[in-house]
Amino acid sequence: MEKIISRDGTPIAYRRSGSGPPLVLVHGTLGTYGRWAPILPALEEQFTVYAIERRGRGESGDSPHYTIEREYEDVAAVVDAIGDAVNLLGHSFGALCALEAALRTPHVRSLIAYEPPAGLMPLDPPDFVDRLQSLLDAGDREGTVITFLREGVRMPPHELEYYKTLPAFPARVAAAHTLPREFRAAQEYHLEPERFRDLDVPTLLLIGGDSPSFFRQNAETWHTVLPNSRIVALPGQQHVAMDTAPELFVGEVKAFLSALG
Repeated sequence: MEKIISRDGTPIAYRRSGSGPPLVLVHGTLGTYGRWAPILPALEEQFTVYAIERRGRGESGDSPHYTIEREYEDVAAVVDAIGDAVNLLGHSFGALCALEAALRTPHVRSLIAYEPPAGLMPLDPPDFVDRLQSLLDAGDREGTVITFLREGVRMPPHELEYYKTLPAFPARVAAAHTLPREFRAAQEYHLEPERFRDLDVPTLLLIGGDSPSFFRQNAETWHTVLPNSRIVALPGQQHVAMDTAPELFVGEVKAFLSALG
């Protein structure tokens, strides 16, 4: 793992591998750099991959007072450290961080955002985040993670059972303490279209073909805001196609980036 120092002095770790044009990966809530393991070998064949470990987990540091803006700065700091035209891929909360980071650095060549939030997600019941915090305070880290995946992401039972068997699952449980703060930040995020009108970076918005409707609605909102974007649905998939259909996911990523020349 290598590290850079973000704007607020927090060390941010990343793993570099492969060869070719730079591709920075930004994982979502509960992730670490290890969440990309199912697709990393295929990406390394064509790209120098920089898999970020976001603040608050693994070998990255943290700050005593969390704000989502520091996450944007972390991603931008890694991109700037590469010092080249960078392809930037983010998943879920990490996709929001990638989109915002692109406003903070001139070095982004292209963007791939897989189901980024665009504001409020439906909460049922309304005290959902408070229940996550209560589970966490009670020491039930795995219960916190499972509740989030089942009720927040709305992962279907068969996918959740498979997800629990993945090698990265223990790291997700270890990162459970970051979940309430990130979920609240995503809920409170307000997309301001005027800030993105000049972001003329080629952008691929990925969604699962079988994802809950609010994921498509979020993608369509981003599509109306970003001047050079398109939406691609991954048939038969939901929120974690990197795990459930890695070849399909990598195929769309490579096709998009290859078309840029």
